[in-house]
This record gives sequence, structure tokens and C-alpha cells, in this order.
Amino acid sequence: MRTGVQNLPRVRASELIGRGWLNTGGKELSLADFRGRVLILDFWTFCCINCLHVLDELREVEEQHRDELVIVGVHSPKFEHEADPEALAAAVERYEVRHPVLDDPELVTWGAYTARAWPTLVVIDPEGYIVAQMAGEGHGSAIAALVTELIAEHSAKGTLHRGAGPYVPPAPASGTLRFPAKALALPNGNLLVADAGHHSLAELAPDGETLVRRIGSGERGLADGGPGEARFSEPNGLCLVPNGAADLGYDVVVADTANHALRGVRLSDGTVTTLAGTGQQFMVGGQENVLGEDGKWGPFVPGTADDRPDAVKLSSPWDVAYLPERGEVLVAMAGNHTLWEYDPAEDSIALVAGTMNEGLQDGDPMTAWFAQPSGLTVDASGRVWLADSESSALRCFDPAAGRSVGPLQTVVGQGLFDFGHRDGAADQALLQHPLGVAALPDGSVVVADTYNGALRRYDPATAEVTTLAKNLAEPSDVLVEVVDGAVHLVVVESAAHRLTRVALPASLAGEVLDGGAHRMARPATDVGAGPLRLDVPFAPAPGQKLDDRWGPSTSLQVSATPPELLLSGAGNGTDLFRDLVINPEVAEGVLHVTAKAASCDEVPLLPNGEPDPDVFPACHLAQQDWGVPVRVVPDGDAGLTLPLRG
Repeated sequence: MRTGVQNLPRVRASELIGRGWLNTGGKELSLADFRGRVLILDFWTFCCINCLHVLDELREVEEQHRDELVIVGVHSPKFEHEADPEALAAAVERYEVRHPVLDDPELVTWGAYTARAWPTLVVIDPEGYIVAQMAGEGHGSAIAALVTELIAEHSAKGTLHRGAGPYVPPAPASGTLRFPAKALALPNGNLLVADAGHHSLAELAPDGETLVRRIGSGERGLADGGPGEARFSEPNGLCLVPNGAADLGYDVVVADTANHALRGVRLSDGTVTTLAGTGQQFMVGGQENVLGEDGKWGPFVPGTADDRPDAVKLSSPWDVAYLPERGEVLVAMAGNHTLWEYDPAEDSIALVAGTMNEGLQDGDPMTAWFAQPSGLTVDASGRVWLADSESSALRCFDPAAGRSVGPLQTVVGQGLFDFGHRDGAADQALLQHPLGVAALPDGSVVVADTYNGALRRYDPATAEVTTLAKNLAEPSDVLVEVVDGAVHLVVVESAAHRLTRVALPASLAGEVLDGGAHRMARPATDVGAGPLRLDVPFAPAPGQKLDDRWGPSTSLQVSATPPELLLSGAGNGTDLFRDLVINPEVAEGVLHVTAKAASCDEVPLLPNGEPDPDVFPACHLAQQDWGVPVRVVPDGDAGLTLPLRG
């Protein structure tokens, strides 16, 4: 058995079949082209924040072993928009994917490798055999150890071939903006744009085109300092802090997404400072977290040095909004499906809503579920509106007293698997992966409906949704301007690398359109009614062991949609297996499974057999949320295996 992986039978890798290839200079590739190299298949979809985390996890091992290792991204879309080849090409450029990508819109290769989750990693040895499969994120150290082991093994066998891989970089793009994410109106009339593709901020004149200055060097990284030396990594959300420069030393808070940090910018001279975040990703259940008496993981230990915001790990903050009545900054933490608040005056940060489970569940903020919250705005009454992208939902709440938020309410959205472009009654309306939201003067809100390429309006007075504009290129944010009583919208057209102004009629009325409803199309798993054994295999990576120093090292959470699908087996536990009972009266549904496993590096022993006290083991966390469509049939399976790492 290979160290640290499940003892799988020797299975030949399946052929790579799809619509075409990207990042190969136009060349079509087959599995034979990778013989003699270690091959990693990364099944991803560009909407998925966990997939973006895995891209970052793989960058170091990809660069370190570029002569022996090839990574192939297999793009298997969730949303209809993601199946558009032009949208995929833009995403590959946006996220700086530096390896070949197979376009698999019909999920042919996805099915051949029995992938059940985004992301899924499959490791194939130089002889063409599958040696490991891993779901979710947090496998960077395991991948690095396994790749090193495979290189040594096949180098000794003579089956490893070194040399340049098939990756062909695209032609460099030019322009003032490159995949802009969010925008902010400054007191001087200029516009500040989070220029995510250039890893910087661009201040533009009021025309939205003329570059006034750039803040950030343009190189991906995390560095403070002046405008020419500071570094960002895919910045997104922006908000102004009133009187910030005088009281705090900065005017603008930036959600520096891929750095997992909040940054402060002083507009007078462009100086950038880090306010919160260490540059490392927060992993639920990792060593930096604590398990409270309520059984929930907390982000830090209050009252110690570790609760300083710049010592707290964050996870892909996507947007920020200033709460004027509280003087705090609300943070949409897309990476772990939560909301946080940063208090500039106290220089503190705390989790205020969300369980870190992905889904659409309203009510009590500390038991609510989010799905990549990506857009925030505060209306004139102080109410907060939220674009929850993966559930294609618009949600709202009132800030509560103290550091907390009020009950969550979903006004548009059906859940993780339903989306489309449908106007009319809000409880029947559909969006598709919205990333931005803004309050209009009449109390309604406009949504940047990103994957529909549209601006949508929700009117709380009538509970109706209409379309204000369409045929936009992935609008990711929108600003509201009122000039002489006329309302204009400044739209961040991310995929077109520009800002666009849209004039609205005085009535703010829009069209009522029905572009249809869609459901995530993944093959259902046939299961039988009655007992169903769920197994989530996990094996520590080479040189690691399960980390049980603070209690159980693994956890498993199971639920279902509809809940009646499960007669028993729902709930939380510490074993990575569960005996479920499927209801024969429910024909189909979705099993929701969340698994986590913590491991740490083994400490070398001294000659006396004692652990070396000078070696501090690094800790790692593998985690994944599955939504498995199932169909209940008479001859269905009595077992379901979801490898976390096998």
C-alpha cells in the first residue's frame, strides 16, 4: 500500500473527453500525451470558491515540479453561464490558471472519474494508473507529499519522463482595467475600482475611463506600503470609513480576497496597511480555531494576543459595507459562508452570522446558512441587503444591537441547485449567481445578476422582480448616481474590463422577462429504499497522522432536501461513516454531506525515542461539502462512498 493513501485496486485512468482545450496553443490532447508524467486532474467550476482555493493550493507544487508534473483542469460547469466557452476562457485568464484546461460541459469526463463534488482531485501516476482521489480543499500538503513520492518511485523505475509540459500561455492582455470586481464613489467625485486582474486599485476620473492613479504594484502578493510597493491579490469589495483618515489613518477598507485579508487605504497618499488577516486561509476546525461548549468551532480565543485582527485567519472576504449607526464594517466572508464584523475603533473582528455550512437557511443569524455571500449594501433605513451567489439569492436583515445581526430573510432564491432568469413575484423569481447589490432612492434594490448578464430590481413594496438592463458582460457590482433627479447606474462589467453607465427611467420600472428556470444538471445516484451505508474514506498524507490532540480529528454532518428523504441518520457525528435509512415514499432528493478531517505532520524522534522538542508540527485540514442528487429506485445501491482523501 502506498504511504498515506487508501489501498485502491490498480485502475487505469479514463480518457479525457470534452468540447476542447484551453492553454494548449490550440492543440487537442489525450491521456497518452501525459504518459511518463505525474498527472493531477482538478475537477472545478469557476463559480466555486472552494475551487478557487484549490487553484491557490496547487500553485506552489505546480511551479516546483513543472518538469515532472502536469495539472489539467477539467472544467465541469454548475451554472448554465459557465458552460459558455467564452465565459470559461475569461475565467481561465481571470484566475491565472497556468495549466491546460479541458472544457467538459456535458460532464463526460466528470462521470468517467465518478466525481461527485467541486472540487475533486484525481492523481494519476506516470504509467496511467489512478493512485488517489480527493474531494474538497485543504489537500495541498497531501498533494505535495504524494507527488514527491511518485517522482521518486517512478524515477527509480525509469518510468518518469522530465521536460516541458503542454501548457501554452495566452497572449498578454492590455487595458486600464482587467476583470474589475467592485467600485466605490469617492468624495472628490472620482471612482475607485478594485482592479482584481491587475491585483491593484485603480482611481478613475468621473468619466469612468481616465486613469488618475494606481494603488498597488500590480504584482500578486501581500505587502503594505506606498502605492507603488503595496501588493494585493484579487481585491474585490470596497467601502469608505467616514473620518477614517483623521481617526484611523485610512479612508477605505478593501476586501483583499485571495490574500484572505482586509486592507486599509489612505487616499491622501495611497498608503496601504493590513487591518485583519494573516494572508493564510481560515480552515474550519484547524489548529487556529477552538471548539466551544456549544460544539461549534470558533475563530480564535478571545482575550489573548491571538484575537488581534492581523493575527486572525480569514477566508476569501468578497465584499465590505460600512454600518453607519454602529461604526463597524460588515464583511461578506465568501470562503466559509459567513458574515463578520470589523470594528475600526476597537481594532477587533468577530463572526456575527453563519455556521460555515453552505446552503440557504434563514432565521437566527448564528444558525443561518449562507452560500458564498458576495455583495453587500446598506439602504437609507439601515437595512442590509446581501447577494448570496451560490444560492442565486437576495437576502436581507436589520443590524441588531451590539455586535450581532437580526434574523435573515430570503426574498429571492430557491437554494443551491435552482437558478434562471425569471421576473415577477419574488417568491417565484430566479437569479443566476449574483455578485453585487445596491440600494435605489425609492427603497428598492438593484442586483448585479452576474451570470445572467443583467441588472434586476427587487421592490419590497410590491415583492416583485423586474429586469432593468440586460446583455451586460458579467456585471459584478453597481453604483447608484443621482444627478438632477435622474438615476444612473455605474455598472462594473467585469468580463468586458470596463465601467458602463446605464440611465434609468424616472419610474425605475423595468421589464418583466421569463428566460426560464434551470436546475444544476448532475447525474443522480440510484439508491435503494431502506438502509444506506455512507462512507467517507480519509487517509493522512505521507508523513502525517490524524490530529486528535484537542478531541476527535474527524467530523461528519448529514442532512437532506427534502428532510423527509432521510428516515434516520441525519445530524452530526465524529465518525466518517453513517448508517442512513432512505424513505421509500420520497422518489428523489439531495443528500447534503459535510466532512472534515484534521491531520498534522509527524514529529521526528530523538535517539532516546522522545519527540524532538524543537520541531513544531504543521497542521492541516481537509474539508468538503457534497450535495449528492439521489433517485430512490427498487434496485438502487445500498452504499454510497464519498472519498475525502482516498
